[in-house]
Amino acid sequence: MKRVYPIMLGLLATITISCISCSNDDNTITTTPTTPTPSGINPGTDPNFTIVANSDAGFASFNRKVEVFGIDIYAVAAVEDAKLLHAANVMAQYLDNNEDGVVDDQLVIDKMVENRAFLVMWATENDLNINPPAGRIGQDLGNDETNPSFVSGGRTGQFDASLEEVLHIINNAGHSFAYPSAFGQNAGSDLANAMDIARGGQFMTIPNPYPDGAWYTYDDATCDYASCQTIEYLYWALTSMLGAQENRLNEIGHEWKLNTNALVQSTDTAIFTLLSNPTYKMPTVLPDGTYRH
Repeated sequence: MKRVYPIMLGLLATITISCISCSNDDNTITTTPTTPTPSGINPGTDPNFTIVANSDAGFASFNRKVEVFGIDIYAVAAVEDAKLLHAANVMAQYLDNNEDGVVDDQLVIDKMVENRAFLVMWATENDLNINPPAGRIGQDLGNDETNPSFVSGGRTGQFDASLEEVLHIINNAGHSFAYPSAFGQNAGSDLANAMDIARGGQFMTIPNPYPDGAWYTYDDATCDYASCQTIEYLYWALTSMLGAQENRLNEIGHEWKLNTNALVQSTDTAIFTLLSNPTYKMPTVLPDGTYRH
């Protein structure tokens, strides 16, 4: 989890977002673009999403974007069109996991729109020197770390970071606000309580070392208890349940040890119960980057 563009409590504002890839108020995907592609912008070849020119305030260095259920994904010129569209497909599959054209949890997407959620795709870290308008919640994703072949070729090789960063913005701007008692980024939420068990105790600073038996042992000192550790934990648990981490234990074991659905179910019963609760309509199928609606 890299830079998170600010959660500005008290400055949140609702906004009407024109939805290039969706229609009406039911957040249904349509395969017919409603806005012509401006000159000089490659619309790509995706049947559901159209790349359009960007002129949004605060994102001057990002020349184009795609909208997914009203959520902006911005890209600088050096980001490949295929990777921008891949991120859009992953986001759509997380939000509409059964791919019927309607988001699985309307409350989550409503909160994301209310929080003006966005994803920025960058090529160099200099691209991240931006100052988004107050009240917007965002996440970043790098061009080089976006690897569509991971999810389409057996989940081996370089990990596809879109599976992480896209999920972060959905959880951060959506679930945490839609269900604060369950997924709130604060001590005492169901998510934080489960995390305390996984870390071997409630630690506001990184313990050195973590207690024996802990299975979530993230040790980045810049990652605070509430806004970072909780969201990172949610990512590890859910993607392990979906199968994204099953071939990666040697790579991730220093940070997360329950890399399969079976291990989460048998060991971290608190988070497994939370994420399996049908109330929250969590994804049950890992995105493969091809939204089939």
